[in-house]
Amino acid sequence: MSSSPSFVSRLGIVACLWAAVPAFAEVSTPAIFGSHMVLQRDVPIPVWGWAAAGEEVTVTLDSRVEKTKAGADGGWKVTFPPLKTGGDPHTLSVAGTNTLRFDDILVGDVWVGSGQSNMEWSLAASGNPKETIAAANHPQLRLFHVPKVQDKAPARDVKAAWKVCTPENTQSFSAVLYHFGVKLQAELKIPIGLINSSWGGSPIEPWTIHDGKSGGMYNGMIAPLVPFPVRGFTWYQGETNVLQKNGLAYVDKMQNLIGGWRQAWGNDQLPFYYVQIAPWEGRYEGDELCKLWEAQAAALKIPGTGMAVTTDLVDNIKDIHPKNKLDVGQRLARWALAKTYGQSGLVYSGPLFKAATVDGNRLRLSFAHAKGLKSRDGNALTEFEVAGADGTFVPATATVDGETVVVSAAGVAEPKLARFGWRSIANPNLVNSEGLPASPFQTDGWRGGTGE
Repeated sequence: MSSSPSFVSRLGIVACLWAAVPAFAEVSTPAIFGSHMVLQRDVPIPVWGWAAAGEEVTVTLDSRVEKTKAGADGGWKVTFPPLKTGGDPHTLSVAGTNTLRFDDILVGDVWVGSGQSNMEWSLAASGNPKETIAAANHPQLRLFHVPKVQDKAPARDVKAAWKVCTPENTQSFSAVLYHFGVKLQAELKIPIGLINSSWGGSPIEPWTIHDGKSGGMYNGMIAPLVPFPVRGFTWYQGETNVLQKNGLAYVDKMQNLIGGWRQAWGNDQLPFYYVQIAPWEGRYEGDELCKLWEAQAAALKIPGTGMAVTTDLVDNIKDIHPKNKLDVGQRLARWALAKTYGQSGLVYSGPLFKAATVDGNRLRLSFAHAKGLKSRDGNALTEFEVAGADGTFVPATATVDGETVVVSAAGVAEPKLARFGWRSIANPNLVNSEGLPASPFQTDGWRGGTGE
């Protein structure tokens, strides 16, 4: 992370922010700094805020002291050297004409979760709420919930506060992000900070920075977090863009979103793990959901990304909000544990389509993450179709053959194309040895990646 005093200059759209800050009689910091917070380990730690122009500000992190003066615009910033995780909780104080003191600060990894309603969806509204909430005592897990705000320009602060993970503090917190964090904390044995910044019904565009322009949700709910160091991002969004019929154009929107956030934080290596949205018997038209699935799979070609598939987690096909957020969060955590934290041998994805080859009157389909291919329910494989030269798809018989699936249909002597789970209410049963589901695909000019 950069320790340059003009940290906002990495984005021209944010550069105007300091000029708009009035002089303050008292020293203040943004809400992202507070008691019970988690500081990102192993990177420089910027601390910033506002004061009266020219006021001397003394910032103390444990026994280390940094001094600076507020500029003519009232802004100030200091940077501390990286900290390791472990040991006693830390204390941060900021002193000028007044003194701020923040206690019970941990050092670990900080993750941001964002998107629309399925990311926003609370523990109280998800599966097994009473048992899950009652068990939500995790002192090493800290929560920061960003309220819904849109702004025309990048905002400098939000009205939020860090909270220790307790049953009382988790009820309205993002279920997906909570389960993601619990899994990471249990596996890594380090403090985990979770920042939930999501808004039901939101398309991807308001969250995006691109070509010097930023959306209202980015301005109000993400910009105030920059440059607070984070380990990475999780994302669950896309339903609204299916309704908008974005189709394959969604992959470019994902590229803009991911690239813009990484640029804002000054780190093009920050991981970005996202959820492929679930089947739904609702207002999706034609194969619009399938097109977005392909776009989400194509986004796997962006370095540092991962995708959790959810076709098997739908308890009610008429509900756009599947209740099972436990498996969603844990599947995102698998990607993080394997890719970000280097846990070798961990199966982190279900089967993802790679190639189709003609094998007589059959097509042989090969996959990444294909060890132990099998049927989830013990029945014959479902949701496979093939087509001949006329492009008319018919149901196919599908059989596992090692790490491939062979498909054929009695009425198609020379199959040319295949597809799998290619409908809005798909409920396919192909999984790998870990029970992780295969993602829907079609073989005609397929653009999807494999995340290998």
